[in-house]
Parts: sequence; structure tokens; C-alpha cells
Amino acid sequence: MTNDPTLLIEQTVTDTGVLRLTLNDVSRRNALSEQMLTALASKLQEAAENSRVRVIVLAAVGPAFCAGHDLKEITAARKAEDGGRADFDRLLQLCASVMQAIVNHSKPVIAEVATVATAAGCQLVASCDLAFAAETARFATPGVNIGLFCSTPMVALSRNVSRKHAMEMLLTGDMIDANRAEQMGLVNRVIPAEKLSVETMAVAEKIAAKSSMTLATGKQAFYKQLEMPLSEAYHYASEVMRENMLKQDAKEGIGAFVEKRQPQWQNK
Repeated sequence: MTNDPTLLIEQTVTDTGVLRLTLNDVSRRNALSEQMLTALASKLQEAAENSRVRVIVLAAVGPAFCAGHDLKEITAARKAEDGGRADFDRLLQLCASVMQAIVNHSKPVIAEVATVATAAGCQLVASCDLAFAAETARFATPGVNIGLFCSTPMVALSRNVSRKHAMEMLLTGDMIDANRAEQMGLVNRVIPAEKLSVETMAVAEKIAAKSSMTLATGKQAFYKQLEMPLSEAYHYASEVMRENMLKQDAKEGIGAFVEKRQPQWQNK
């Protein structure tokens, strides 16, 4: 399937190293169609290989941040001889790959949510390292309402909010507002809509000013230790921190702190 560049707007990397990727399939409410997922996968890979990119902000235009999978695309796939099984497998594997690419990405990824994020769109928000929402944002995993439990969104959701909060969203399919999402830990902060982009970019630029080596080391370690028993996590984290201490940027950063000056990162 061809990749339509208009589906995903890429803003030039800022001087500080922040890349904005904006979902732009407004007519389909920025659904995670096969085209959109392919475009996201491509842009994430490009950003991983671009040393100028230090932080990624994922935003959207239109009335929805992301409405989840394209139900019309799913319905059309049912016409195949296998009832859509092969197409569904391909779509779900692609979606899972994109979500894991965000978590495993060497650069922090921040969701900027101004409107509605539902189903796999909510999964996309939960998969990002940070998420900032406008007061107008709303979230739901409503698959249960149409006979399709949000099983894959459940993976990201259950790793970001408590079990009972996740189950409430999954079992009821109810929409929650931005303030409730913040209380549950799905988003970091609720911001007035007119200030959302400015404040999100301010956080992105603050993070981008750090050593990219340190950010990559810490992000990888954070997610890896979460899946470990406590003693194993401490052993692993101690090894990571020891190796981090031996890096040039740690030496420079500690030296700069002691000498009361700004560090000059070498990103290594």
C-alpha cells in the first residue's frame, strides 16, 4: 500500500531537536488505517536514525486526535475468502509494531492531545512516554459497545493506569474527560487548549536540552525494569547506572555541576 505523505505532516526539526509529527487524515478522524500506521512506522524509523532529532511530539489536526482503527477498512476486509483473517492479522501486527516502536524508541515521544482519542487512538496516547491534554480532550476504549473488546489497546492502557481504572474503561466503554484521565495517570497534565502546543513544546525543548545518550539509556532502562521482580530490577538498574557513570556525558555533567557551569554534551 502506498504511503500518502499528507496523512502525516512532518515539521522541520527545531534548533533544539524537537520533531513534530501531526496526524492529518481528518476525513477519517485520523484513524489508524494501514496507510497511517505505515506512515507512522516510517517516520519513527527516520527519526531514530536522525541524530538531529532528540524528542518527538505526536499531535493531530481535526475533530479527533485518533479514532482508533478504521472500521470501514475492517468491514471491507471481510469480503475476502478467509473473512478478513489475513488482513486483520497484518493490521494488528503492524499496529503492535508501531506501539512497540514508540516504547522502544531511543528518543522520548510526547503525545499532544487536543481532542478525542478512542480505542487504538487511546492506545497510541498510552504508548507515548508523556502525554499532555487540552481541557477539551476526551478518551475511551469503547470497543465493548460494538462487540469488539479493546484487547490490544488494553496492553498499553493497563501498563499506564491502575488495573481497576483500566478495567472500568474497557468494560464500560465510557468516555472520560481530560481531568479524569489526569487523575488516572493516562496523561501528565491538562492544559488550556490555546496553550497546549506552546506548553507541550516547552517540555519537549527542556528534555531535548539533555544529553541524548542519557535520555536513551534512561528510557530503555525504565521500561525494561518495569517487567522485572524488585531484586532483579535493582541489579539491572545498578548495572545500567554503573555503565552510565563511565560515559563521557556523565563525567561532563557531574563536573559542570561541581564547577557551577553549563554542561557541554557530547551525547556519548
